[in-house]
Amino acid sequence: MRYSSAIIALAAPLVAYAAPARFYGKRAASDVLVFKFADVLEQLESTFYQQAIAKFKDTDFTSAGFPSSQIPIEQFTSIQADEASHSSALQAALKSFGETPITSCQFNFDSALTDVATMAATARVVETVGVAAYLGGATLLTDPVLLTAAGSILTVEARHQTILNVLSSGGTAIPAAFDMAFTPSEVLAIASPFISGCQIPIPANPTLSVTNTGTVAPGTLLTFKADSLNGTIPDSSLFCQMLVGGAPMSIPLPLSQCVVPAGINGPVALFITSDGQPLINNVRDRATNKLVAGPTLAFVDTKPQMLGQIARSSSGSGSNAQSSTSTQTISPAEASSIISSANGAATATAAAASASSTSASVSGTSGGPNTFVGKSPDGKITVKGWTGL
Repeated sequence: MRYSSAIIALAAPLVAYAAPARFYGKRAASDVLVFKFADVLEQLESTFYQQAIAKFKDTDFTSAGFPSSQIPIEQFTSIQADEASHSSALQAALKSFGETPITSCQFNFDSALTDVATMAATARVVETVGVAAYLGGATLLTDPVLLTAAGSILTVEARHQTILNVLSSGGTAIPAAFDMAFTPSEVLAIASPFISGCQIPIPANPTLSVTNTGTVAPGTLLTFKADSLNGTIPDSSLFCQMLVGGAPMSIPLPLSQCVVPAGINGPVALFITSDGQPLINNVRDRATNKLVAGPTLAFVDTKPQMLGQIARSSSGSGSNAQSSTSTQTISPAEASSIISSANGAATATAAAASASSTSASVSGTSGGPNTFVGKSPDGKITVKGWTGL
């Protein structure tokens, strides 16, 4: 199925605020539909961050390996504000078309907010899907103004993605030179399990989940769960398809041999198909007639970076947390006493250093200049000699 205008809505924030007047007024039914779809997705993202920030305490973040809760909270709060702005702009655009936004959706993140580690991993998925949605829309936009508007939003979503990669334990800030693109139905395959109480008039692909526990790495044999994997098609006739950014097509493997290959780093889109024909890595030409389920996302972090390790330790339990400090106001007299003590300690240290230097094998005259030339006893300093003035 083609969605020739399905992602125009992704440019709506700028349309609502600053686009020329020709984008206002009555719009085609398809335009209205996709504007409503995009707004629901922005509501989902905004609500996710809002609930995450409200639920977790400072100790929850430090126990998850963050040296300070301020680091993730600051970033999640900023991202949430961006997503809320996107939703507000989309709704303003819909109202300018004489339409009513979909505001009846309910979002259930119980499975994603069990702990900070799960929440951060889900946030990483949310932002990767956001980038894939905007990138997929680029091929569907024909108006250069709308394309520019969508591109300006895409760059912000990509910044969100980078921050979440950094805040993820073991992640790479920019894991690959290219990103993936998703169709609206592919986006909903990942997002729809969180949405209820409203009708979104765009069909979602059958949902798919990875049932492996623990880290996904090269050599991991992946196992899956999906309602569509119900025995109608024998497992021996099914294939898992691994799609990564920049590759011309997916890697097809028999479902029973879905082993993560070496050389992958970052997000991998996983599909189940009923044949082994590779999926083309573009949303216009990707075949859907053999799709059984998916996509879902897995992250293969084979190139951890120091930046991520500074932002968050991999072991959690606050192992990288810095010791807390506090300040205390003291009187001028107390300050003078502390300074005096410090000066006394410095004098004692200097005297000890002088005594150590005297015991070293250097020549000199007591009370006169040191005439030693050459390497110091520890080999760290080269003395070129002393000359009188």
